[in-house]
Amino acid sequence: MKLEGGCYCGNVRYAIDGDIAFKGECCCRECQYISGGNPNIVVGVPEPMFSYTKGEPKKYKRDDLENPVSRDFCADCGTHMLTWAPAAAGIAIVKVGTLDDPSVYDKPDHVIWIGEAQAFHHIPEGVPTFEGFPPRE
Repeated sequence: MKLEGGCYCGNVRYAIDGDIAFKGECCCRECQYISGGNPNIVVGVPEPMFSYTKGEPKKYKRDDLENPVSRDFCADCGTHMLTWAPAAAGIAIVKVGTLDDPSVYDKPDHVIWIGEAQAFHHIPEGVPTFEGFPPRE
């Protein structure tokens, strides 16, 4: 599968060359900040399948947390495109809204951090949910 996407202004573009490893939704408070209030809707792809094809994102990592995620975003328009999470090493966590064709995402395989979900969040029925991170297999 070949997918492409990028930021709102088009200055940063990326490509995914391979299959999606998972489709997820994260309700953690940090994702609520990044998304503007809702859960983050993401697809995970193995890191070697992801590459930037135009421009370079700016990166942000909190320095006050023990094991923070790193977030890639466009320095011009501010679009948050990607997360690198220590809990998902080797996986590029791509924000579905930045895909050129977000319809590849029909529903999540799982929803995480429902313990921090807000009353207005929609948690799909019949999908596995986890209070925090899912257990490692």
